[in-house]
Amino acid sequence: MQRPNILFIFTDQQRHDTIRALGAPWMQTPHLDALAARGTAFTRTYCAGATCVPSRAAVFTGMFAHNTGVYSFQNWGHHRTFVEDLADAGYWCASIGKMHFQPRDVSGGFHERVIVENPSGTTKWGGNGDDDWGRYLSFHGRTRENMRHETDPDWLKKFQAVPWTDEEHLHSDAFVAKSARAWLRNHLETRDDPAQPWFLEVGFPGPHEPYDPPPRWAQPYLRADDLPPPVAWEDDLSEKPPQHAAHQAFFANCGAESRINMPGATLEDIRRMRAHYYGKVSYLDELIGGFLDEARDLGMLDNTWIVFSSDHGDNLGDHRLSYKWILHEGTVRVPLIIVPPGGAAAGTTVGELASLIDLAPTFLEMAGLPLPSRFEGRSLLPCLRDHPPPAPREAVYCEDNYLLMMRRRDGWKLVHYLDGTPGELYNLDEDPEERRNLWSDPGHATRRDACTRQALEWLARSAHATAAYKCNPPTGEGFPGWRHARAGGPELIGPGLLDRFPVD
Repeated sequence: MQRPNILFIFTDQQRHDTIRALGAPWMQTPHLDALAARGTAFTRTYCAGATCVPSRAAVFTGMFAHNTGVYSFQNWGHHRTFVEDLADAGYWCASIGKMHFQPRDVSGGFHERVIVENPSGTTKWGGNGDDDWGRYLSFHGRTRENMRHETDPDWLKKFQAVPWTDEEHLHSDAFVAKSARAWLRNHLETRDDPAQPWFLEVGFPGPHEPYDPPPRWAQPYLRADDLPPPVAWEDDLSEKPPQHAAHQAFFANCGAESRINMPGATLEDIRRMRAHYYGKVSYLDELIGGFLDEARDLGMLDNTWIVFSSDHGDNLGDHRLSYKWILHEGTVRVPLIIVPPGGAAAGTTVGELASLIDLAPTFLEMAGLPLPSRFEGRSLLPCLRDHPPPAPREAVYCEDNYLLMMRRRDGWKLVHYLDGTPGELYNLDEDPEERRNLWSDPGHATRRDACTRQALEWLARSAHATAAYKCNPPTGEGFPGWRHARAGGPELIGPGLLDRFPVD
């Protein structure tokens, strides 16, 4: 039997509550709705890292940050990825769009890469020449927008709501979609072995800030009267750890385009910001729909698993906070839809806890491959086919920015700060908006201490298991912190990198 193809559509910074069919009636997402109708939606899925790089490192290595050392923007391109496992098993692997490898130009197991990083950033990214999208802009005589917080006197008044006014094909998300569609056609025409399975990651940069949809997608949301307001907007952060106020202050004064003055924002400012964010999600939905339609017309989905998710969410003004890092639900909870070939699990939902750390074992089980012992998650495929589903997992975890660790179980959520700062404890059944931090409440001290102990016990068990694996790796797997050459396979992309990352 021919092995299935795998299509992984991965957006950046998309909250869980942004798909109409999954409980967001204000959204216009017909193509993602159609995916949910054809597959299984995991409605309580959490990221393993609340920033782009830690989350992606966890997804692709199958290991948590305390075992990879990737809590922020550290290098992780030297770690073994599940893509390498697929490539070793004969899959042709390609990445179109954002991967956020550090350093950027490693292969990570992919035979082909079209590299697209964040739409804007700081001068360190090197302008248009930084990635393939930048070179595309250069070809069309355009300059990548950059450092607008220094050149636009009204930047802080816009709160990242800056609609795209150039030709739409020049938008970074449109470039990814066009490149992915071109890859489908090219692969169909040039493949040496029609039976060879493929794995394709399509990484959209959006809806990551700046929130820049074409005006035709911003306007419907600006006119809408049902957009949800930010939760706990009046929160003065007095019950929160000091890192929350530090988060506000950092982004209000940072030296990058992400500068945003949340303490000075009005509700109207946030409504406009949210309208543009939602418009960008709808623009992505449109691009994804066009890509899937072409893939279907080409016959590329006949034997293909489709997985849709995002690396983390966005506070979007909740608790007067922006972006990520702080581990509120808007940041750590993400959408996840899995569609089997033929849509055999049509229109089902799974409400049990799931984690993006589960994707690596899920992808390998789709391919019929054994699961390496280094993986810390579990395959989600039994949830699609077993009746009743497998036993619920005990908890899900998220780590970020060196010192934050979240444990989510049942209706309770703990955020532990490893520097000794008083943390966070929420009863999400009674307080889904995380307004009341129970960490210092004497009536909940016993639960707080039990949750903390359980989180630290998990941390110790996980670190011990991975240390044992590193000391005595199973034959053929190898220590995941080493880079292993494969006969005839890709190793590194770009001149000069081999000297910095020698092959063992």
